[in-house]
This record gives sequence, C-alpha cells and structure tokens, in this order.
Amino acid sequence: MLKQKTPYINREISWLSFNERVLQEASDPSTPLIERLKFLGIFSNNRDEFYRVRVATISRLSKLGKKAISVYGDDPKELLNNLQRKVIEQQKHFELIYQDLLVLLAKQNVFIINETQLNSNQEEYVKTYFHDEVVSTLFPILVDERKAFPYMKDKSGYLFVRLIANSLRKKNKYALIEIPANSTSRFVILPAEKNKQFIILLDDVIRYNVNEMFSVFGYTTKEVINIKLTRDAELDIDQDVSKSMLEKISKGVKDRKKGLPVRFVYDSKMSKEMLEFIMKKLGMDKKDNAIPGGRYHNFKDFIKFPTIGDKKLVYNHPHPLNHKYLMDTDKTILSVVKEKDILLHYPYHSFNHIITLLREASLDPTVESIKITFYRVADSSKIANALINAIKNGKKVTVLVELQARFDESNNIYWANKLQEEGATVIYGVPGLKVHSKLFLITTKVNGKEIKYAHIGTGNFNEKTARIYTDFSLITADKNITDEISQVFDFYSNNFKTGDYKYLAVAPFFMRQTFVSLINKEIKNAKENKPAYMILKMNSLVDKDMIAKLYEASQAGVKITLIVRGICSLVTEIVGFSDNITAYSIVDKYLEHARVFIFANNGNEKMYITSADWMSRNLDSRSEVAVPILSSEIKKQIKDIINIQLSGNTKVRILDRLQQNIYVKAKPGQKKIRVQDEIYNYLKQDKAVYLKSIEKSK
Repeated sequence: MLKQKTPYINREISWLSFNERVLQEASDPSTPLIERLKFLGIFSNNRDEFYRVRVATISRLSKLGKKAISVYGDDPKELLNNLQRKVIEQQKHFELIYQDLLVLLAKQNVFIINETQLNSNQEEYVKTYFHDEVVSTLFPILVDERKAFPYMKDKSGYLFVRLIANSLRKKNKYALIEIPANSTSRFVILPAEKNKQFIILLDDVIRYNVNEMFSVFGYTTKEVINIKLTRDAELDIDQDVSKSMLEKISKGVKDRKKGLPVRFVYDSKMSKEMLEFIMKKLGMDKKDNAIPGGRYHNFKDFIKFPTIGDKKLVYNHPHPLNHKYLMDTDKTILSVVKEKDILLHYPYHSFNHIITLLREASLDPTVESIKITFYRVADSSKIANALINAIKNGKKVTVLVELQARFDESNNIYWANKLQEEGATVIYGVPGLKVHSKLFLITTKVNGKEIKYAHIGTGNFNEKTARIYTDFSLITADKNITDEISQVFDFYSNNFKTGDYKYLAVAPFFMRQTFVSLINKEIKNAKENKPAYMILKMNSLVDKDMIAKLYEASQAGVKITLIVRGICSLVTEIVGFSDNITAYSIVDKYLEHARVFIFANNGNEKMYITSADWMSRNLDSRSEVAVPILSSEIKKQIKDIINIQLSGNTKVRILDRLQQNIYVKAKPGQKKIRVQDEIYNYLKQDKAVYLKSIEKSK
C-alpha cells in the first residue's frame, strides 16, 4: 500500500500543467497561425470541462469540512484557491497570446477586427448582415433591481448590457443577450479588400447594432460586456428503481443544465457598478471562482475558426494511408484478418477500413452475428448505419451502449433508440460500471465451423475523432483472443459471468493484478541483474498504488520511461524514489490517445494496448480490456513507433518535478524530429517497401 510520504502531484494541479502544454502550442512560433488560434480554443474548451467536472467536484467536497481531507487527501478550500490563482495567471498569458496573434495575422493580411474598426463599406455590410441573419435569433431579457436574474445556460456566451434611460421618468436597466453561436457562425467573414481578408466576431456584430434594439424603448446603450457562467456538470442519477437506466440518464442530462454555478467569467473592463450588480444577482462572492478575462469568452468556438488566407496558416494534414495489407480490392478484410493480425494506427491509417469491414460483414453470408461496444460515436455515425444495414441483411446485432459517457449521453441515447427500433439487441451498460472498452466481435460459420474475428482498440468507433486522435486498432482472428473477447460480451449480457482470462487483462477483475504482476517480475529481474525496463504510454497516470509500485520498481533498478499526455501525478527526479524514471509528454496537431504498456520480461518483451489509463476509475470502476500483442511483426511496428516518440525533439516536453513543461530540443547539428510527422513517414515507407516487394515477386 501507498505510504503517506510517497511523492504525489495533485491531479488537478497536474491537469492545469497539461493545459499549460496546450497553451504552449498556441504560443509556439512553429505552429501555423490559425492553428495557434485553434489551440486557444482547445485550451478554453478543456478549461470549461475542468470547471464543470473537477472544480465542481472539489467545491462539493469543500462543504464536508475536515472530513474532505480524509476523503480527498488535500484541503479542498486551499486547493480551490490555488487553482483559481493558477487559472487567472494562465488567463493573462492567454490574453497576451491572443493579442500577439492578431498582430501576426495582420502581417499575413488576415484581420480580426471589432465594431470600432469598421470602415464605411464594412459598417454597411455588418448592418445588413445583422438584420438578415442575426436579429431574428436574439431575445434580450431586461433586468433591474426588482427582478430575479435570468437563467444563464452552461456552455453559452452572453452580452450583458447597461442601459441608461433617456427620460427621468424611467429607471436605468440592464439587459442580457445570449450570443446565438449555435444557430449562426461565431465568425463573420467580411468582403475582402484587395488582398486583405477581414473577420468580425458575431459578438461585435451585435455590439455594433445593439443600440437600435433599445433606443426605440427610450434607452441608450452605455456598456456591452461579454460574460459566461460555467455550471456543475456532475450527472445526478435518479435512484428510483422503477425507472429504466435510459430514463434516469435522460433526466440527469436535462437536470445537468440547471447545475450550480462554479465559475463566472467577465471582461475585466466591466465597470464596478455592473460587476457588483451581477455578482449580487448571481449570489456569488468575488472569491467564488469569478475570473476576470478579456473582451471575448467561449473561446472554444475558435476550434472552428475559418480557414482563410495563405495555406501556410494551417497544418498540412496528409491523406490517411490505406493499410499495406488491405490494398487488394479482390479480398475482403475478414479474409485478410483470417491469415494475419492487422494493426491500424489513426489518424495515419484510414478509419474507412473499419467501416468497410463492418459493411462487408453486413453482406457476408457466412456472418451470423456482430457484437460491439459504443462509448462515443459520431453524430451521423457510419458505424451505426453499417450495423443497421447488417440487421436488414438478417444478421444478429448486439450493441452495448454506454449511456454514461460524459457529455455524449444525448447522442448515445439517440443511437440506442435508433438501433433498437431497427431490431438490434441493445444493452444499456453494466450496473455500477462504465463500459469503456473498444470492442467488436464478428462470428461467422463456414462449413459448420465457427470462426470469430475481434477488434480491440484504444479509441472510440468514431470516424470524426479518428482524424485527430492517435489510436491503435488491433483486428485479429486469433482464437485465444477471440474466445476471451466472447467471454467479455457474455459478461455484458449476463453480469454474473465474469469470465476466465489467460490472455486479456480485463478490468475491474484482473487488469490491476496483471500489471502489478508484470511490474513485480521486472523488480525481480532487476534484483537478479537481468534486463529490466518498462515503457508505459498513457493519457493519465493518477492511481496512487500503481505510482507507488513504479517507485518501488525504480528503487530496485528498473528503468522506466513514461509517455503521459495529460495528468501525471508521479513525481520524477526525487532521489530515493524516482531516480530511474523519466517522463515525457507529446502535444501536437493530433491528440495522443493510444495506451501502450511494454515490459522487458527478461528479453521476451510483453506488450499490451488498451483503452485504460492508470487511474483508479479505469482499473477498479470501469470495464476495460487490454490485449497482448502476439504478432512479432506488429510488436516490432509498435516498438518502432514508440521509439520514434522517444526520439522526438520538437513537440515533446519533459515532465519534471517542477512541472515546467520544458521542450526537448535538438542538439546542435541534430536532425529535428517531429514525432507525428515521422510516424506518418514511417508507415508510408513501410507500405512502399511492402508494395515494392510484391511487384518484384510478380
């Protein structure tokens, strides 16, 4: 068990350090300018979710008083103060970056302007645009001392307007206007002038025209301030046993919209009078996570900033590769998988292979059934449509839909209902567990013999995120694996059948024990002066017992290399604890999402891929599956990819004990290695060599 003095970084503090790495990408001169704006959007979106989930949870804990310290490990009130201090510091840096980007974009003849910078032609355009496209979507609400403050939605941005009465018979008022960014683009592209291109935000289109909305009622607009409220997004599940899980989650999603405020963000230029009024109306103390910001909020919309100007202002995303073994259009993917395991690596490989495989399975007369897990699927999911096609072709389709996939509940409820209407057997998760595994199982019957094909992946069955998340998909017909995947699906259908696994590491039953056993073996080998090392790649490393185990391995002399994208609560560079541990983080144009665990195993490496991080929730409270890589060719490929990541010197940071996020830099004369570009080139070259060998053999 973990000793009390074991070094450990608070997960929330570490998460802010991760988001700092995202902010670094926005400030990095080597990142294209429009992509830097998009990173500001990603940073903002991340921070919103952080407040909605993590800060909201800590706020709840803070109400427990001293009991919270024994439950959580840190003083929640003190932590909230530290978090707010760090968030305000990051916000100041954020604003400086944004102002710098405006100047740099202007040098590239791309101008983001506000309502005070319009010329006469632009003024006319903005007036017309406002009347044609915007005004019908606006529904201002007047506010004064006597009225309760209107309800503010989570995720929405608002303009808070101060109105001065033109007559002494009237009292001054305020107004609240929701910015309709869901129905109208947040970015309005103005007519180009010569070689110059202009964009104005929807906020400023409204600001320019807002006075005419109120002047007819005898008011003059004094201030128009951008504000935003973030609410607690914890999903409270109704415990009424008479209701189905579908009903409970649907109600919880609706109730979430009414969650308590956890953060109020406002333009720091707001007058004292306005600020005091709204804080009083919201029932918030200034210390209650009130964050002064800049002119604009809801920067998450900048993720969708329009692609304008020179091509060099955005990333060049090379077209996804077809897998070298899946080029022959005369063969089905199942027939190829029957002969050898296939590893797909997104976004470098095309996700269309998965869609094609399921479409083929829907038509193949030998296919009897398809079973699959849904955690986060695309809004207009081609995967779901392929399954519906399979049902229409007489296949038996079983879909486990995880209704508690945070912020995807509504979409999952839609597909659960749709698939059930079409005739699929739909399983609504497992009571007490989130099903986070990324599995499907296709069962065929040929000449009376049953043959199964399985998919085990690190990412979701989502064709949209497969273009921006790096993930692995293993597709195999290996009976050792497919029989055990079949046991996992049996567990989903009948929760009393936990299964017996020799190859797979399955949470919450055996995964922790499997990894602890593998670490213990490395410790034993190190003590016997045998080769002993681990290379562990994941999104988050938080579980205290697993961290303590890694410290123990380090003390025994096991060389440990970590690649952790997000939260890393393990502290490196601590003498006597982590002398043999080095940790890195990669943040670049794609979101590193794959989890890979490699153990020396005395010269016979053991390697697993999984959707599970080393967090208590993954190991103890979720259904997760880790699959061993049995193919020597795929083992080599994954190891080569991991080695490329460890050789990176451009977008790789060192995770040091002070969380400084220092870049690994190329030494003088050393080639610059940008990991994600190198991996694409590696897979492209591997495919070219294979195709050349095929040509020679003809």
